[in-house]
Amino acid sequence: MRLRVHLPLAILLFCACPQSGNNSFYTPPAPLPAGQPGDVIRSRASVYTLDPVAGTPVPGVWSRQVLYLSESALGEANAVSGTVLVPTAPWSGPGQRPLISYAVGTRGVGDACAPSKTLSTGTDYEGLFIQALLDRGWAVAISDYEGLGTPGMHTYVVGQSEGRAVLDMARAAQRLAGSGLGASTPVALMGYSQGGGAAGWAGELAPGYAPELNLKAVVAGGVPGDLLATAEFVDGGPFVALELLAALGLDAAYPELDLEDYLDADGEALVAEASNTCLASFDGVGDLFSTLFASRSDFTHTDPLAAPAWQARLDENRLGSSAPAVPVFQFHAVLDEMVPFGQAADLRRDWCDQGANVTWTPLVVAEHVLGMVEGQPLALAFLASRFAGLPALGNCWLP
Repeated sequence: MRLRVHLPLAILLFCACPQSGNNSFYTPPAPLPAGQPGDVIRSRASVYTLDPVAGTPVPGVWSRQVLYLSESALGEANAVSGTVLVPTAPWSGPGQRPLISYAVGTRGVGDACAPSKTLSTGTDYEGLFIQALLDRGWAVAISDYEGLGTPGMHTYVVGQSEGRAVLDMARAAQRLAGSGLGASTPVALMGYSQGGGAAGWAGELAPGYAPELNLKAVVAGGVPGDLLATAEFVDGGPFVALELLAALGLDAAYPELDLEDYLDADGEALVAEASNTCLASFDGVGDLFSTLFASRSDFTHTDPLAAPAWQARLDENRLGSSAPAVPVFQFHAVLDEMVPFGQAADLRRDWCDQGANVTWTPLVVAEHVLGMVEGQPLALAFLASRFAGLPALGNCWLP
């Protein structure tokens, strides 16, 4: 079965995701091995390709899939999968080769579209963005996040989970034998949309959760920093599927929320269909328009977002309660139709008011997908300057 959702056609055309299921690599041992967050449980050589037809590996890139220890939103040990990519050419820049912990954007909750799988089949819509980082000579580590690839539901847009997974992905890359990376490797966090939220959360959590990382910068674009504001923004519009996925993610992270208690028959059917769905695939094109302008009230008999338990967890996952300790490049499309611009501007002000060094860049003529494209070269320049040791001036002084 397929989830009847609407996603931007531009994203769908970037990715025809594989529909294969899990395999033993993604199944963690039980019990989990003793260790620290970021420790590698297992790894294997993998293909990294941008060629969805022949699967020709990208030359000059060392590629491995990893399963590593991390923590859930509740602080419980879990296992997360991901990919580590390192250029094979010697690093020719100053100091050590930098590492980008790259947080991916929305791809649904189906295991088949975990980035470790799509990067190995040439079907990942962010493959060219990742390649641009590798072309700079930087290593890139890409987390699958909790429950995307590994057993269990993906905790979609739950920052307390995703932020830890992104930080522990950097740790795993540093500890992975053969990567050439180490504890003093310069690290940056980067992501857009769902990934922008994950990178922002990793930046906020880093001082307390991963203080040993040699963190240099955070790049966060199209950030859904306020999940409640984002849910209200998309409700009743063409992208209500994102709201429904967020409800699934929160329910997976916090079992006391009991999403099923709020669903009507249509909602129960939708959840059953969504559980193994990769949204960014040609498989969903036939149902592209079937939930245009739906609302969460079409799938629930009681609004979960009005319940105190849900409001508490939404508030717990609202960015801006603390400031990243490193320079931040935050960008957002003014005409973003999926993630509201206003709540991102509020996040920028919250970070600035708490002393963060933020370079804020509104993209005046872009919507969500174009915002990712327009922001990429600006983000690359920002990261290159940070890795070169240049100061970030920031623009918190702007209104």
